[in-house]
Amino acid sequence: MGHTPRESNSVIGWREWVSLPSLGITSIKAKIDTGARTSSLHAHDIEEFTRGPGKYVRFVVTPQQRNQKVVVSCEARLVEKRKVKDSGGKETIRPVIITQITLGNKLWDIELTLTNRSEMGFRMLLGRQAIRKNFLIHPGKSFLADKNRRIKK
Repeated sequence: MGHTPRESNSVIGWREWVSLPSLGITSIKAKIDTGARTSSLHAHDIEEFTRGPGKYVRFVVTPQQRNQKVVVSCEARLVEKRKVKDSGGKETIRPVIITQITLGNKLWDIELTLTNRSEMGFRMLLGRQAIRKNFLIHPGKSFLADKNRRIKK
């Protein structure tokens, strides 16, 4: 016999609009990827620097897939560098940051790896570590968390 999902779990689709308010990204389409442990964000011009005793990373995000004119410059504290295996099995070392995410009416912190996803269909992957205990996924639906949300131009 299966167990009943908790009432607090929201149902989301296989892709959703999210925002990353700490990075100044108001709207980005994310693929919900239960096969990925960690979430990742398309970033380029990634540059590490030191501020006081801490290490930081500066990077650029183009949150809209087919619009290179919308560019967001970001900075975040560098948590670590981590080996990550991509979908093709290739290992790379990626910077890891922690940032806030909003999906539907929920706001919480997630780990994000920064990588060049220009060849991929989505600018962001939301992995299972970020969504567990908060969401149930309906694999046949899209944009369930906030049907009225669209990219702001």
